[in-house]
Amino acid sequence: MHISDGVLPLTVTIGGYVASAGLAAWSARRTSSEDLPKVAVVTAAFFVASLIHVPLGPTSVHLLIPGLTGALLGPVAFLSIGLGLLLQSLLFQFGGLTALGANALMMGLPAMACGWFFQKYKGRTQSRQAVIGGLAGASGTALAAVILAIFLATGGEDFFGVAKIALLAHVPVIIIEGVVSAFTIGFLARVKPSLLQPSFLRPTGVAHG
Repeated sequence: MHISDGVLPLTVTIGGYVASAGLAAWSARRTSSEDLPKVAVVTAAFFVASLIHVPLGPTSVHLLIPGLTGALLGPVAFLSIGLGLLLQSLLFQFGGLTALGANALMMGLPAMACGWFFQKYKGRTQSRQAVIGGLAGASGTALAAVILAIFLATGGEDFFGVAKIALLAHVPVIIIEGVVSAFTIGFLARVKPSLLQPSFLRPTGVAHG
């Protein structure tokens, strides 16, 4: 789902960078020192998951996990995804440096939206958290696919067909991501429920050993 260099109009490319820079700065300010280990692990998971591409016509599909990233990191998800995309672009030429801002928006915005959704509706039971986590995982990929189609459509009529194919191609990925996210959130709810609550929502004034 990475957008390559030269696909987007210059105005969209510049706008994407400006918006992404602002959101990344805001996300970084929401990151506490105790969140850093979890951010590193989730960023690594996002990095690896997005590397496995399956070609499909003029586009390709792969796991994205923006919804799961948002559920685990909350507002910090945008910074995590931005770092993962930057490393993929520099190390493996996935996407492009000029399209980095747009790619970050495409995956980071759904991650933050799904993070809000998960924290608001997750409830307290393990089964509910697994279900809401699954919905967040599926919704994150669906939103990212819609944003991808919109971005591709700005490239002109030549990209309309690609936009439609890219949107349809991610339907099975949406289902898979929902299942993966439900399983992951359900597992964490059983063994380490504190990981499902971002630091800014945890009680303050508690001494750490």
